[in-house]
Amino acid sequence: MPPNWAGLKFFNVYGPNEYHKGRMASVIFHTVRQIKQTGAMKLFRSHRDDYENGQQSRDFIYVKDVVNICHWLAQNRPENGLYNVGTGNARPFYDLATNTFLAMDLTPKISFIDTPIDIRKTYQYFTEANMEKLRKAGYDKPFFSLEKGVEDYVKNYLVEEIIW
Repeated sequence: MPPNWAGLKFFNVYGPNEYHKGRMASVIFHTVRQIKQTGAMKLFRSHRDDYENGQQSRDFIYVKDVVNICHWLAQNRPENGLYNVGTGNARPFYDLATNTFLAMDLTPKISFIDTPIDIRKTYQYFTEANMEKLRKAGYDKPFFSLEKGVEDYVKNYLVEEIIW
């Protein structure tokens, strides 16, 4: 076994150069494509009484933060173990879609469609990284807010460069 190692559990990473990921690319990538094609965005409708439509939430982390965490781990070599790579702050898909429209200088136009039957029973309504272990190890950099990360990604990488 190596003298120092870290296993990483990545949450919902978004950012430049995910064209090759196809269907698995971030919601932001797909939102920009939908907006360019139709002028609108469709999100999954909630099929649970405890979540309103669009309020299903994920811990979205900008790839620039992921790079910072990986670099910090390599440089500082904290205790061996598994580390979550997220922000520790889940945000609704509705916020993500709204901020994508705003980054494109457009008024949000969001509607809802049924979650496909084949994933409906296992669909996760909430994921959020517990960042306590990484923070206790000494990582103290702030993360991009969803608003700032989406704005940077959309304005500097997606608006003109989406590959159709």
